[in-house]
Amino acid sequence: MSGFWRHATYRMATAAGVFTNTVFGLIMAYVFIALWDVKPHLGGYDQAQALTYVWLGQALLMVVSVMGGGFEDELIERIRTGDIAIDLYRPADLQLWWLAQDAGRALFHLLGRGVVPLVFGAVFFDLALPADALTWVAFLVAVALGVLVSFSIRYLVALAAFWLLDGAGVAQIAWIAGLFCSGMVLPLNVFPGVLGEVVRALPWASLIQAPVDVLLGTADPLGTYARQAAWALALLAAGRLVQSVATRRVVVQGG
Repeated sequence: MSGFWRHATYRMATAAGVFTNTVFGLIMAYVFIALWDVKPHLGGYDQAQALTYVWLGQALLMVVSVMGGGFEDELIERIRTGDIAIDLYRPADLQLWWLAQDAGRALFHLLGRGVVPLVFGAVFFDLALPADALTWVAFLVAVALGVLVSFSIRYLVALAAFWLLDGAGVAQIAWIAGLFCSGMVLPLNVFPGVLGEVVRALPWASLIQAPVDVLLGTADPLGTYARQAAWALALLAAGRLVQSVATRRVVVQGG
């Protein structure tokens, strides 16, 4: 839980983030209203579902770290400075240690930055939020798996710094891809033809699109979990492999 309490200390930053998410939620909500007035049932959503998508996206933006800014920046810096050597000497697995930190961060942002924008949206807009608790539990499971997929992607991005020394470029490419392919800008169901099929098959779809569809009841929860878990396991295994190669590289460089 150290990741949770670490982020809880930044109260002013959290308040500013809540305000920012709410403002962007308002902007996107009115854009979606205009769009759905022209194209009702676009992507298979009615307007209430589309507005729910907007506010859930704002609530989850920092939880699943769509635009980065999580542990990966610190890990890249530790690799660049060589402090990673100290981490490798610790009696804790590097990947699991950062995963625990990121899980705490995600939980804090879910409570600290996710609840208020969603409540604001529910008060001022007609949202299609479910009344039964089981749907909310299913949604939270999908969010947890989305956090795991997000961590796995960002861990691989950070490890690229072992070879590039400065991983900022790769990180920027990753968050741009995440912003576009997670459904943060537009629901992936709106994307036409082959493009829509491709983006829905990519791991970033697990971050926003998958949890929202579970909450809206437009996707089978078990099938959604299976896809998310498959991506998480594959990416965690890839991260483990890259970490192993990178660790040998550190040993060689250290003489």
